[in-house]
This record gives sequence, C-alpha cells and structure tokens, in this order.
Amino acid sequence: MKTMIFGHKKPDTDSVMAAISLSYLENKCGNDTEPRILSTINKETSYALKYFKLDEPDYLNDVKLQIKDVNYHKDFYLKETDSIYKGYQHMLDNELTGLPIVKDNNSFIGLVTIKDLSRTMIHENGINLNTSYDNILDVLEGEEVLKFDEEIKGNILAAAYKSTTFMENINLSNNEILILGDRHSIIEYAINSKVKLLIITGNGTIKDEHLESAKKNKVNIIRTNYDTYHVSRVISLANYIKTMIGSYNPTKFVDTDYVDDVVEINNKLKHTNYPIVDKNNKCLGLLKITDLSDKTPKEVILVDHNEKKQTAEGIDEATILEIIDHHNIGSITTNQPVNFRNMSVGSTCTIIYNLYKEKNVEIPKEIAGAILSGILSDTLILKSPTATIKDREAIEDLAKIAGVDYEKYGLDLLKAGTSLDGMSHEDVLYNDFKLYTVGESTFGVGQFFTMNFDDIKKDMDGYIKTLDKVSEANNYEFLALYVTDIIKNGSYILFNTKAKDKVELMYGKTLEEGSFIENCVSRKKNVIPLVMDVFEN
Repeated sequence: MKTMIFGHKKPDTDSVMAAISLSYLENKCGNDTEPRILSTINKETSYALKYFKLDEPDYLNDVKLQIKDVNYHKDFYLKETDSIYKGYQHMLDNELTGLPIVKDNNSFIGLVTIKDLSRTMIHENGINLNTSYDNILDVLEGEEVLKFDEEIKGNILAAAYKSTTFMENINLSNNEILILGDRHSIIEYAINSKVKLLIITGNGTIKDEHLESAKKNKVNIIRTNYDTYHVSRVISLANYIKTMIGSYNPTKFVDTDYVDDVVEINNKLKHTNYPIVDKNNKCLGLLKITDLSDKTPKEVILVDHNEKKQTAEGIDEATILEIIDHHNIGSITTNQPVNFRNMSVGSTCTIIYNLYKEKNVEIPKEIAGAILSGILSDTLILKSPTATIKDREAIEDLAKIAGVDYEKYGLDLLKAGTSLDGMSHEDVLYNDFKLYTVGESTFGVGQFFTMNFDDIKKDMDGYIKTLDKVSEANNYEFLALYVTDIIKNGSYILFNTKAKDKVELMYGKTLEEGSFIENCVSRKKNVIPLVMDVFEN
C-alpha cells in the first residue's frame, strides 16, 4: 500500500508542490509514496504544473478505513459448479459459516450458509441430481469406469428390491441415476434402458459384455468402495452448490465501503458473514465480522498543515507517519511518535529543499521548478514578512537548476492566479482558504491575490452576501476575505457583517468593508495572530 502525501483541503501552490517534491524524495530513498490533493487546484498551481510539465496529483476523497484495509478472507468463494460437499468441507476447514458462490468469471451470484446446508440435508428428499460427473466421482471417492457426459442430471434410484421385483415394477430411462451392487441382471436391464448413470457400490464387478453394451448405449458408470446405503446418503452432496442458492439477495459490501458503515449495518442485521465484491460485482472474498479487528490503516504524510479541520476526512482512522509544516502547531494528534519537521520559514517547500540537501539527493529540473514555485507563491516573491534568508537561499539555488529568472517567473506565476474569469464569489473565497479553531469557536480566512482590486470592488455587495451566507451556514463567528495586492504591499479586507466588532478589535479602529490595510500580505503573520488574540481574550 502506497503512503499518500497531501496538503490541506484548499490546496495552494506550496502544499501541492510540497506533496509532489516530497513524494519524489521519499521514493528516491526507497519508500513507496504518491502525492495527492484534497480538492481542485487553483489557477496559479495549474500554471506552475504546466510550466514545468508536471502531472496534477490524483484526488483523495478521504483516508477513512475501508473494507480493502481489512484482512478479510480474500479469495474465499466457490464456483457455482462446485459440489455442495466441497462447500461444506471448505466451510469446515476454514471455520466459516457461509461462503460466496460465483460464476466462471467470478461474478457474485449468491451466498450459501451452514444453515442452508443443514436445511438441505434434513428437509430435501434427495431424489434429484444436477451436477457433473467429476463432482460425483469426488464425493464418492469413486473410480471412473465409463464417462460420456460432463454433466449428470436425473432422478436418483437405489435397487433395493430383489431383481425380478425391480425389473417388473420399475421403468428405467435416460433420466435415471441408479445405485446398486454387482447385481448383474439389474445392471444389464439398466444398460439396455440407457440410464444416465450407473453407480456400482462395494467395488462390485461388471461383466465384460455389460461394459460393451454400456459403451454402445453411452451409459456413464462409476464404481465406489462405499456401500449402497452410504452412497444413497451422500449422493445429494454431489449436486452443484448453485442449487442451494435461494432467491433472496444477501447483504454484500464493496471493498471500497467504509468500515464504520459496515459496523452500523451489522448492528442491525447481526449476520456473521458478508460477501465482498468490487464495483463490477466480482467477488473478492468473505468478511467475517471478527475480521474487522485485523486492519491496516492507510499511511499518510501531511505537508503544509497540521490542523484537523484542514486535513483529509477520517484522519483519526489513518496512521500519520510524518508532518512537514511551517505554520503554528495545530490540533492534529497521533497515536505514536512521528517525524515532525516544523520550521519558521516562508514555505513548506523551503523545508523540503533542505531535506534534499540533508539526504544528498539530486534535484531534477522539474522538481526544482515545483519547489521553487511553492516558495515563490508563499513568500510573494520574497516580499512577504514571512520570508527568511533560508527561503532566499533556496530560491536562488532552485532557479539555477530550473533555468528560470525567479523574479520574472514569480510575477507570471502570481498573475496567473489573479484572474477572476469564470470564478464565482465562493471560488474567490475558497481559492486559498483555511479554517482555525479556538476553544469552541471556528473562524475562516480566505486570501486572494490580485493586481486590480476594482474587479472585486464593483461587486462588493455580492461578496459580502456570500460571506454572510457561508458564515451562517457553517456557524463561523468570523469569516474574512483578504484581497492582497503585492505591488501595493497590502490587502483589502472583506468580512461577514456580524464580525464587524471583531474586525475593529483586531485593528483598534473602525474599518469599513473593502478597507485597505498597509503591510498586510501574510495571512500567517499579519492576520491570524490578530484574530487569535480577539478570540482568546
């Protein structure tokens, strides 16, 4: 199972490029990882991926435990043409109380349980047989004498009367399966009647002339060491196991179903076994409820975040191996010690650049471009107050490897993310959005970079209505959108109407919607500490 590396729910360039570049590094070091994203990437990130010819990571919906993460009884099923006896032995040998039945292409058709088998043994009359010659041979531990038909279908008879009585009163045809010992007159009568199958018990002998007649009449013959009584008792177990499948549709699960959903359903049904199939109804095996305790959680590495609200759904059901981040320590907890690299730098990609240096792994051009893009984006081409000397050193080295002028490329990168074409108000808010929790309160801050605030200003009322709607629907006490202009080195603030008092507490003065705040370009340093202070006091 691959370890998945991903950033926060609203992926920005730093989180996406951190996942890509760290995955490359981990794989170079002998690990098996893949980068993922938790949502749609923004225009800026898309520009960087295309520029350096990098594939967009696959989408990851969640990391919740699924049936495929459980060590259920894989490949535990029987073909519909296997015998009932084989099914019983399989359940007995593996301590199962049920068994999925499949067609030749492994598509699931039904479930047979021990209860079904008991019902068949006790209540069925056992006079009909629908199976294969080989199944009968296997159940009776018999010897193949003559075989003309692969399939054997007919009524079962045992020659219990004396020979004359039997021949005078029993009319035989091609639809009969006759069980008898070496009673030669009845054998001759049965062969002449062209019965479907003769089962000779007690290793009885067959005269040569009878064998010749049987060949001419194409009568199948099996010989067994079992006596007639025993053969009569077990012959019905040679039937195809599909003959036991009822018309009901048993509860089954797809291997991608969530374990907690399975538990909830089982609490109602109280069954012991459930067939497991794939999305195409191909049977994969059998889940015993006790199997749920034997599971292998998904292994993940988190980059550019360590807040529970910002990460993948089901993170508590996954195993976190490592966290690499440049933000404040958040709310994610682990059940075991992990590698946690947290540095006060402008970008997670800066930390990853240093990991390459520490591990002495060469950085290829396209990966250098990925790391460079993440740093340029998060540090606003080194204009953000979060930018450090380590960020600058990384940018200068990476730009040489990637073969770009970092100032020109950085400006083109940021411009690519500022276009409002085709974007709704919510698209702008969630373009780069993060949630935070203080005590029982939750607040959200979106940031959008632009070179022309007028495009947003002319529809200010629409944006404020969106902020009010989103904050009300999600019970956010504070929701703000900072529209950052890196040329002017500041941001315009838009906020939900009910948060006006908190905004004034943050800045110590009255601020209207769309007010410009100088030297406010970093959400982490210029915004979040102020909001935290208001909520904590």
